[in-house]
Amino acid sequence: MELAYYSDYAVRLVNTEEPVRNKDALTSVEVIRELFGPATQMARRATDSDVTRFRAVRARLRAVFTAADGGDHTGAVDLLNSLLLEYPVSPQISGHDILDEDGRPRWHMHLADHPSNATAGYAAIAAMGLAFHLTEFGADRLGLCQAPPCRNAYLDTSTNRSRRYCSDRCATRANVAAYRARKRLEADRPDDTGLTAENSQESATPADH
Repeated sequence: MELAYYSDYAVRLVNTEEPVRNKDALTSVEVIRELFGPATQMARRATDSDVTRFRAVRARLRAVFTAADGGDHTGAVDLLNSLLLEYPVSPQISGHDILDEDGRPRWHMHLADHPSNATAGYAAIAAMGLAFHLTEFGADRLGLCQAPPCRNAYLDTSTNRSRRYCSDRCATRANVAAYRARKRLEADRPDDTGLTAENSQESATPADH
């Protein structure tokens, strides 16, 4: 499993909460296990105690995205470094269970999942994945959706660093809102010809000589 894959762990966890709408989907062990995706061995370690711990890690990961989205790249790095120090990883070379077309192992880096609890394991791979993405592509590739009230986290993988929304749905909603706002502005704008109906009539009447 490539390190780039792990960056999505941070996004998935951050987006279990919608702060503006005061909604929180992180309410049970089952939700935590779903976050792990294919990492079923680590997911099985999750207990009720991890719900509170996951929320704490989520807040710290959101702070990284918030700092990066606001242009405070040094602050984002400092926050991420604190997570990396608290939740270290154990990288290993893996691939014996994945063979190429010639039957040879597809060797790749894997983050070993043997921490003390499920939260530590998830936090370690999420922080490492995010750190890999940040150092490879830049802190400005970490963003928060610009379509109010959504503030979901996303990783910008566009070629021109132009992404502003977490999904096509939010992009469409923002474009529609902008279009309607322009139409309202045009409707409220006074006639810019500078002529009132009376002036227009007078200008059309031949002058007396």
